[in-house]
Amino acid sequence: MPAHEERAKKAAAGPQGVWAATKLALQQMGGARALKALHAVNQPDGFDCPSCAWPDPAKRHHAEFCENGAKAVAWEATRDTVGAEFFAQHPISNLQQQSGHWLESQGRLSQPVYRAAHDTHYRPIEWSAAFDIVAQRIAALDDPNEAVFYTSGRASNEAAFLYQLMARSLGTNNLPDCSNMCHESSGVALTQTIGVGKGTVSLEDIRDHADLIVIMGQNPGTNHPRMLTSLEALKKRGGRIVAINPLPEAGLMRFKNPQRPSGVVGGGTALSDVYLPVRVNGDLALLLEVNRRLVQRGAVDHSFIEAFTDGFQAAAQHWSSVDPVAVSGLTGLTSEQIEQFVDEVAGADRVIVCWAMGLTQHRNSVATIREVVNLLLLGGNIGRPGAGACPVRGHSNVQGDRTMGIYEKPTEAFLTRLDEAMGITSSRAPGLDVVDTITAMQRGRVGVFMTLGGNFASATPDTEATEIALGQVGLTVHVSTKLNRSHAVPGVESLILPSLGRSDTDVQAGARQFVTVEDSMSVVHRSQGSLRPPGEDVLSEPVIVAEIAHRLLAGNPIDWLGAAADYDRIRNHIESAIDGFDGFNARVREPNGFVLANPPRDVREFPTASGRARFTINQMDGVAVPEGYLLLQTMRSHDQFNTTVYGLDDRYRGVQGTRDVVFVHPDDLAAQNLRDGQRLDVVSVSSDGERRMRGVVAVAYPTPQGCAAAYFPEANVLIPLHSTALESNTPTSKSVVVRLEAAPVGRLS
Repeated sequence: MPAHEERAKKAAAGPQGVWAATKLALQQMGGARALKALHAVNQPDGFDCPSCAWPDPAKRHHAEFCENGAKAVAWEATRDTVGAEFFAQHPISNLQQQSGHWLESQGRLSQPVYRAAHDTHYRPIEWSAAFDIVAQRIAALDDPNEAVFYTSGRASNEAAFLYQLMARSLGTNNLPDCSNMCHESSGVALTQTIGVGKGTVSLEDIRDHADLIVIMGQNPGTNHPRMLTSLEALKKRGGRIVAINPLPEAGLMRFKNPQRPSGVVGGGTALSDVYLPVRVNGDLALLLEVNRRLVQRGAVDHSFIEAFTDGFQAAAQHWSSVDPVAVSGLTGLTSEQIEQFVDEVAGADRVIVCWAMGLTQHRNSVATIREVVNLLLLGGNIGRPGAGACPVRGHSNVQGDRTMGIYEKPTEAFLTRLDEAMGITSSRAPGLDVVDTITAMQRGRVGVFMTLGGNFASATPDTEATEIALGQVGLTVHVSTKLNRSHAVPGVESLILPSLGRSDTDVQAGARQFVTVEDSMSVVHRSQGSLRPPGEDVLSEPVIVAEIAHRLLAGNPIDWLGAAADYDRIRNHIESAIDGFDGFNARVREPNGFVLANPPRDVREFPTASGRARFTINQMDGVAVPEGYLLLQTMRSHDQFNTTVYGLDDRYRGVQGTRDVVFVHPDDLAAQNLRDGQRLDVVSVSSDGERRMRGVVAVAYPTPQGCAAAYFPEANVLIPLHSTALESNTPTSKSVVVRLEAAPVGRLS
């Protein structure tokens, strides 16, 4: 057995997780600052964790955070800073040679800097001059649609609302965001089938009511570790879990809860009752076959189907034609394994299906998630306690940003209410999403590109093409907390504007402010930082947006600076412009915030065209993989969150000191006369040619034969820009056709 597999973990969290989090917290923040920060994170009177969007329980632990949450707080709240001296010492050409891990490790940005055309360095600039440059460059565009406003899921509701309001006041819907690259497929499919593009469950549904949780294309141990506590609660009361994932993951096997003695000195809690090692992109075929067998058994809720749905008969007829032999080829699963899954679903009264990007980043992702909804509808598992759809969002306010209007294709109802409330006239033309933005950059159609958080260059597909495209933009503007790869590939001109983080104290006009966020389950709650910011020259995101809008939109009816001076005023605007926020300022001051309405969940009402939930017909398909090639998925290591890399180890998978690896089944390596530990090139193949990831190490691993995996964002270089999901336009980061080549002798990278 290979050494790395021997080191791979069979349980998540435990004392090692506590030690890893504590060590990084002390290194980055020091003892007193670390204690203050970790005591406040995810508490009702504290700040929301800057990593994942998993909801908080009503009754909090004193330590209401996970290992990765502690790392995220430490990374943001570090005492190290980056200022004028750093940029004087490091020309942009030097920054381009550094890894993303090195760039972010330098510390918090502490003053605004500017790179003029043809300049070799970023140089300090006064805030007023920086704001003037942004406003002047946007005003000089021939068309407001030559400006693009990107957002990460870290931005607060208040910042996101002002940001989209500025864009729409200008006259554009160019508001791409990180949702375009992660859960866009979920939103499209859920809107089509149940009328609401969000999940339909609460934390209590999982912990207290569900009989069965199906976890598909998600690794909670790495990406949403606090979810494990809820799964443990389910198991303690006799619930069951089916895990469906190409790779065996520690977080789907066993949980050692560090807040329980059994998690510290004992064996912890076994989680998955059934594990199905499905082939990459085999989920749609699996769901079609499961639904066929459920109907064949008669294991369906006919009363629910008759009362609340349409399209069942046509869907049932379609399922009857599903070919089990084709299913076996696409899934890599035996009939007996699939029957285990069917038994679990048929034997449960209340079923929840959870999923993440393992389902959303394929060409057939929207169809796959529609088939998830079909599975739930068959059992009446929408709109009752302990049952429903649960897309698990990856970033802390990505769902809230969409609620606030960060969306390139807003509905007419949204725009009408926004215009009436704010006294503006929004464009009705669809804007650019992420992929369309990169294409527009390539064609010279983007004059100003502004990002509110995020790391666009690293998060997006087709890395080399994207970085070249960014360099063609007239002005790039980055509102950021830390240095990242995007800053190293500037436009003709570029600004880096340092912003406050979640953990920082935010004082405006002499009064301490708070912001709000929305978690994965539609709970809106407050977040208030308490740590000393990295410098006096760091501003909040709402202030940065308001200062630019104030200069850009002369004669606009909105008092931008007044809103940024008192965030209650921003929330008053949100209340008037966004459905569901009546009494916003009062309700969000309650200890646990409030839950936004969700008709399918709350009252079994489905705001579709027919007023019913829709069964859909989804065609079984897969990715054509030539002989000798593999189907590769990108994924996170345990020691990262999104594009932020905290370290070079992946403790759960037994990898140490490197991220340049590709996980491959031992038999696939042997078939090509390759070996575990050998240095390889990974080459992707598409209609427009080849892309190459050089000098990675082969890791023999129990992924299904014919499949492979590599870390994001390093493997983004392999993903063609044009390869996207049908209907959602999400990059197909989980369906990359590749071949392996032995690296030339003597080349180390």
